[in-house]
Amino acid sequence: MNVLISEVGPRDGLQSIAPIMSTDAKKAWIAEMAAAGITEIEVGSFVPPKLLPQLADTAEIVRYATTLPGLTVAALVPNARGAADALAAGAHKITLPLSCSEAHSLANLRKTHAQVLDDARRIAEMIRALPEGRRPHFEGSLSTAFGCTLEGDVPQAKVVALAESLMAAGCDEVGLADTTGYADPASVRAMIAALWGAVGREALTGIHLHNTRGLGLANVLAAYDAGLTTFDSSLGGLGGCPFAPGASGNIVTEDLVFMFEAMGVRTGIDLDRLFAVREHVAAALGDEPLYGFAPLAGLPLGFVPATPKATTREGAFA
Repeated sequence: MNVLISEVGPRDGLQSIAPIMSTDAKKAWIAEMAAAGITEIEVGSFVPPKLLPQLADTAEIVRYATTLPGLTVAALVPNARGAADALAAGAHKITLPLSCSEAHSLANLRKTHAQVLDDARRIAEMIRALPEGRRPHFEGSLSTAFGCTLEGDVPQAKVVALAESLMAAGCDEVGLADTTGYADPASVRAMIAALWGAVGREALTGIHLHNTRGLGLANVLAAYDAGLTTFDSSLGGLGGCPFAPGASGNIVTEDLVFMFEAMGVRTGIDLDRLFAVREHVAAALGDEPLYGFAPLAGLPLGFVPATPKATTREGAFA
């Protein structure tokens, strides 16, 4: 596998739509994605159910997902309390979002930068208190890193300073997130270079991009050419941030996988199986629209993916 595709649909996708998917349907979705070759899935968020009833069953979903062989189970946590719940459920990776725009931080988490960094330090302490073999990977996500619908421009220097603060607080790495779809290929390359210069290449390997203004895959390619290897995406392009007006359009997993496989870059994912998962999710969500071009057009005649069929993992839905 040359790149890691991290599926965020069960969290970022479902939190942004009105329908509430059943727990059984979520489990089937995650199992089918794992069987298709997805090796990392953000399965939910430990937020109060009254705020996001779509994700009220996250603890049960995490416990189920950790039984799937070879799957890294990720979860978003808004604070130290959510992190404690994620640790109790057994998540392999936890992500704390720190909005580089303080206006968005207040809207999203109701916390200032200083308060989120305090949470990061508390979470790091909680993780260090666990036996070494049970410590999850801890990522601090630099949300709204390229701009904010509430605040406007976010200076690159602020993003860099917050990345340094997250690493000093005890994060294992930082993630770069274009929460509002403001990024372009040039700004992606520039931001990666600035962050690598500040925290090192090993502290930034992944990026979360939106296709709000049609630049999602172009930005992915810029990040890949710059050297990043982990890319978030959502099946059918589900999702966005409910606390950032206009922040629609997660990158479509199916289109992202097709682009890399067509380029000769191995994702480890079986496209035919991935397209089949889309059909099952569509049936579970009813009239909720799904996006993407590759699954609608189908694979080109004679298409040979970079990932050989024999290398994708067998699973319960084989």
